Amino acid sequence: MIIVLKQDITGKQKDEIKNLLKENGLIIREIKGKEDTVLGAVGVNRMDPRQIELMEGVASVVPISKPYKLASRELKKEDTVVSVGNVKIGGNRVVMMAGPCAVESEKQIMEIAGIVRQAGAVILRGGAFKPRTSPYSFQGLGEEGLKYLRKAGDEFGMPVTTEVVSPRDVRMMADYIDMFQIGARNMQNFELLKEVGKTGMPVLLKRGLSATIEEWLMAAEYLMANGTDQVVLCERGIRTYEKATRNTLDCSAIPVVQKLTHLPVVGDPSHATGMRDLVAPMGLALVAAGASGLIVEVHNHPEKALSDGPQSLLPQQFEKLVRDVQALCPVVGKSLESVPRVMPKTEEGQAVQNELCVAFQGERGAFSELAVRNAFDDVNVLPCRSFHDAFEAVNKGQAKYGVLPIENTLGGTIVDNIDLMTRYPNLTIVGEVQVRVIHDLIVNPGVKKEDIKKVYSHPQGLAQCRDFLERELPYAQQVPFFDTAGAVSHIKETGDMHAAAIAGATAAEYNGMEILAESIETNPRNYTRFFILTREENAATFRSSNTPDRAAVTFTVADKAGMLVEVLDVFKAHEINMKKLESRPIAGKPWQYFFFVEFEIPCEEKFKEVCQEVKGKAEDLNILGYYKSAH
Repeated sequence: MIIVLKQDITGKQKDEIKNLLKENGLIIREIKGKEDTVLGAVGVNRMDPRQIELMEGVASVVPISKPYKLASRELKKEDTVVSVGNVKIGGNRVVMMAGPCAVESEKQIMEIAGIVRQAGAVILRGGAFKPRTSPYSFQGLGEEGLKYLRKAGDEFGMPVTTEVVSPRDVRMMADYIDMFQIGARNMQNFELLKEVGKTGMPVLLKRGLSATIEEWLMAAEYLMANGTDQVVLCERGIRTYEKATRNTLDCSAIPVVQKLTHLPVVGDPSHATGMRDLVAPMGLALVAAGASGLIVEVHNHPEKALSDGPQSLLPQQFEKLVRDVQALCPVVGKSLESVPRVMPKTEEGQAVQNELCVAFQGERGAFSELAVRNAFDDVNVLPCRSFHDAFEAVNKGQAKYGVLPIENTLGGTIVDNIDLMTRYPNLTIVGEVQVRVIHDLIVNPGVKKEDIKKVYSHPQGLAQCRDFLERELPYAQQVPFFDTAGAVSHIKETGDMHAAAIAGATAAEYNGMEILAESIETNPRNYTRFFILTREENAATFRSSNTPDRAAVTFTVADKAGMLVEVLDVFKAHEINMKKLESRPIAGKPWQYFFFVEFEIPCEEKFKEVCQEVKGKAEDLNILGYYKSAH
């Protein structure tokens, strides 16, 4: 049964309810949802629900109709996100898990781990115990293989997962791995499920060879009833009369299961198809169907593999699959999970860490670097050629923070960065910084104004200096460049004595160039506003010394008259002031749009409460971050 608790319930009242349930032999799970806190009570139930409903602090009691109680979406409406080491599976993420079918040697697993990590995998898979159809086939290296797998995971900063086949191995394996796998043959090995469940560790539960969806979810229930709520379901194809493929991949199971359970679902296209040429298209089909990730077999010498060589991808095939999945993610409203590389520990036991590094788009001396210097003291900087590269650097841990422009007082919103923020759910806004944009005319030493025949700069830089260019250099060709500071570097590298660049004084100083004219912008009230972004795990540290007074969100609304007004009316009713509103097209969904909104907020908790109210009217509401305004 589901016990819905009143919002004003006291701790004492909650304990009294739990104690009564335990006395009656029920297993209890407390779940804090977006709107309510509930207790899920499962087991052999001989209680009259009215006995619970009359207790203080209880709002209502609802029976769970499904035979799988803890796994049912009746119990928990929100999606469960499973943490495996520093990787999260579920929600709007797509996780790539890869490695060989079997761990064959230390050298083999180390080589393949490096290959798949470089390509984009975030969890390392590899079998140490192999249940095989033939008793004469390679059965795995056992505990020796686990040691190799653990070493490879630590070396390349990836949590590891492997299959457990015997209840007696569970305790031993728990010391080596981050996530258990329950294979298709063992999906209904209930004694094994009980032992694995007792560890409380994450579990990847594969669908049985001919299991129905309900049987699959009941197997998950065994795990959850015995102690773990960190269960990931895996569709790997079922046995049918078809012989053209190893199994029949049931892509339709993905959306069906997502309606029935809150647990994340991933797919295994390797075992589903049995042929490497089919793995990539079926992997993309699984992601398109809504899968939260793929577990794929990869081998650097599949022709020599001791297990499942024909279905193992070559390294270059896996790399292409990752790129294709990344391209597909925005279409299905998700992003590819990426985690920083965790460096191995030194002999003293201290992790090797990079110094504080901040990424920005552009070359050294760009206005974006000036924004970094204004926001941080004494940091290393990472110049990136594109906004996407800067986001990637922060997402992968190459930089702890990123400083990206969001709006210019003359040029308006930098929409590319709004779009990119929706594609990187691991990143959050933690700060804001403003920079006054002062443009100078920069040349190689010795160049005179009358020598100039070309002027290079970012298109906005050229537009912002239009009056000067028309008045002072009417015959000079205006050449758009990807970056203002990059334009300075370009004319320095070419040594062009008939060219100039428009950029800031910092770029001139960094490149050892001359400033021919200062402050040439048409409008002196030219400012660019930047967001400071970081991974979620770093946010609290930054915000602790910068109390937020702003929040940014995205959401969509139903295509009905007045729906946007209804959403904004909720914020108005709570006197939360809107500072900015933009609509943006949704990638892969023609003529559909999401809204990007910035608000002044009284405090984070109050704003979160209002957002819960808004979720009844808006769709796909995501809080992009809280930050201190630079105004």
